Amino acid sequence: MTIPPEIILYATRWCSDCRRARAFLDRHQVPYRWIDIDRDQAAEKIVIEINRGMRSVPTLVWPDGSTMVEPSESELAEKLRFTRV
Repeated sequence: MTIPPEIILYATRWCSDCRRARAFLDRHQVPYRWIDIDRDQAAEKIVIEINRGMRSVPTLVWPDGSTMVEPSESELAEKLRFTRV
């Protein structure tokens, strides 16, 4: 399995989906950078741009430039090519 060098996880602390995505990445020891869009206005603008005007979190940006918005654990696993979650 090849794990990307760093994923950017745009999120908020109060969002349960954000905590779930973070826990998944932590559990599988996937390197990422957590950015709280409640505390970083520039990051919030990026999320709104990616999501065509919506402030949807979690928004993940992968090293290859692809994005995922509000992914399930199975979608994260598929993206990371895990066979088991």
